[in-house]
Amino acid sequence: MAVNIYDDINKLESTFRNTEEFTKLQAAVEAVTADAEANDLFKGFRDLQMTLQQKQAQGEEITEEEMMSAQATAQAAQGNPKILAMLEAEMGLSQIIDEVNRVLIKPVQSLYESM
Repeated sequence: MAVNIYDDINKLESTFRNTEEFTKLQAAVEAVTADAEANDLFKGFRDLQMTLQQKQAQGEEITEEEMMSAQATAQAAQGNPKILAMLEAEMGLSQIIDEVNRVLIKPVQSLYESM
């Protein structure tokens, strides 16, 4: 009998959307989006992070000036109460995702542990 794991994954996704952690993040994202200053600040922070990650992935060196700019941008973003609340909500949601990953990987780990 074939198992369709995707039915379970879709059900989990629906459950995930109804968690308190997801709801908090959703509200925090809406608060940042509704505040033009916070939204622009966060977009600048996210864009700079992505640019630096791309440089690293391509083996390019990140200059000291870029690092200082990234730190200043991160401090400004985290200094905004709405962005900070959003980042904290994201961390709470990440804990659930990490736990799901741990549970899903258990069968694979047990296979190797039996060797």
